[in-house]
Amino acid sequence: MEYNINEIEKILPHRYPFLLVDRIIDGEKGSWAKGIKCVSASEEFFEGHFPGYKVMPGVLILEAMAQVGAVALLSMEEYKGRIALFAGVDELRFKRQVLPGDVLEMTSKLTKLRGSIGFAEAEARVDGELAASAKLIFAIQ
Repeated sequence: MEYNINEIEKILPHRYPFLLVDRIIDGEKGSWAKGIKCVSASEEFFEGHFPGYKVMPGVLILEAMAQVGAVALLSMEEYKGRIALFAGVDELRFKRQVLPGDVLEMTSKLTKLRGSIGFAEAEARVDGELAASAKLIFAIQ
């Protein structure tokens, strides 16, 4: 499973500046997805986070991991056209800063689907080094 930005926009309702996945580079519908975000110094959030020391906000790293998981879930035919809302997060850990010029590589693996609730384990890496990890909960609208 591979999707370019145009194909991602057909699956996710997010748009700039809140679409935080540039490409899906691998995965299996309904099981897992691996996506990337090329972090640019011109991102809007860097204007205020932090002036003089640009670092990607942790909540946006978390959101990017959730968007990758949502692509894995919403790429399934039975969920086409639906929205996956962020319903919860457990065991969130940040291990390194994400800076302009980094390529954030996120993997989200769906672990359970119970009715309209989905669960996933996600991580984000830069150059193979763990930047963040979390257990995610989705509510399918």
